[in-house]
Amino acid sequence: MEFYEVLKARHTVRRFTGEAIEDAVLHRILQAGLSAPSNDHLRQWEFVVIRGEENIARVLGKVTEQGKMQQELLKSRPLTESQRKMYDHAVPNQYRMLSDSGCLILPFFRQNADVLHPAALQHLNSFASIWCCIENILLAAAAEGLGCSLRIPVGEEWQFAAKEVGAPEGYLLPCYLGLGHPDPTETLPRQHPVSLEEKLHLERW
Repeated sequence: MEFYEVLKARHTVRRFTGEAIEDAVLHRILQAGLSAPSNDHLRQWEFVVIRGEENIARVLGKVTEQGKMQQELLKSRPLTESQRKMYDHAVPNQYRMLSDSGCLILPFFRQNADVLHPAALQHLNSFASIWCCIENILLAAAAEGLGCSLRIPVGEEWQFAAKEVGAPEGYLLPCYLGLGHPDPTETLPRQHPVSLEEKLHLERW
């Protein structure tokens, strides 16, 4: 797939067919993640891959209750019509879009400083690097004709998942990634339109 076609094809998928992911394809996608730039040049990233309905359900044990809390909070937020439609589609499907994927990927990264209360901006370099890695994974999945669902953990979700998979201390989980074959019947709400002309500032803001 041509690069700019991959960019257009890359979006969050919330319905999957349940078809299995071949190991060779999975390895290519994760290798693409490892090709991302790393702040420490060591790529202190680890990937836990989970397959099987029961195993995935065990790791996602906190997602359902947090998803319900998110739904309640969103009711009071001032949102545009396109935002409201997107959230109405996304939030109720937070658990299923991960549990029904071909496999669940947990990308961990080594973080020495307090990511929630950094003393300086550069202390977030490890956090920024893992997101470069994650975006490579998302793009590689699109290039393979696959889709990804993505959820950022809420509250203590990530600690629960980390404990379930035996992650060592000092490694953080920035998101869950569900990888799978997209359900062709899924209908996506329209994104809020954004033009480059509105975002581009030459010389001064």
